[in-house]
Amino acid sequence: MSKSGRKAVPSDLSVGEMAKRAGVAVSTLHYYESEGLISSWRTAANHRRYDRRELRRVSVIRVAQTLGIPLAEVREVLSRVPKGAAVGKADWADASALWREEIDRRMALLERLRGQLDHCMGCGCLSLESCPLYNPGDTLARQGPGPRRWMDSGSENSDQ
Repeated sequence: MSKSGRKAVPSDLSVGEMAKRAGVAVSTLHYYESEGLISSWRTAANHRRYDRRELRRVSVIRVAQTLGIPLAEVREVLSRVPKGAAVGKADWADASALWREEIDRRMALLERLRGQLDHCMGCGCLSLESCPLYNPGDTLARQGPGPRRWMDSGSENSDQ
C-alpha cells in the first residue's frame, strides 16, 4: 500500500516511464502537476507514480499547447473530465464542447491564410492598385490594432 493509501497496479508508470511515454521532460510532468493539470501518487518508498490514464491528459495538454491554447483553458477543459476513473466518450464530448467554437474559428482563419498565401506571396501582380491587401494611407488603423483583415474574418471590412 502507498503513502496515499492507493494500491499500485502493474499499469502504473514511474515518472521516467511517464515522461518517456508522453514525450515530455520529467520537469514538464512536474510543472503540469503543480498546475493541477495531472496528478500522481507516491509509493511507500516515496516514488512518484502515475495512473496510465494520465497519458491521455498529457496528450490533450500537448496538442492544446501546440495550437496556442493557454493552460488556463486547458485546465478548464480537463476539470470536466473525471480523474482516477474510466473516462467515457460523453465525458470527452462535454469537455471538448468548450473548445469547439474556438477551434472552428481558428480553422477558418487557417483556411483563409492558406488561400491568401498563394495569391499574396506568389501572385506576381506587382501592382499596388490591384492588390487585395493594399492598405493606402493605413486606413485600416481606424478599425483597431493588428491584422484587421484576418481577425475580422467574415466581416464587411475583411476585404478592404
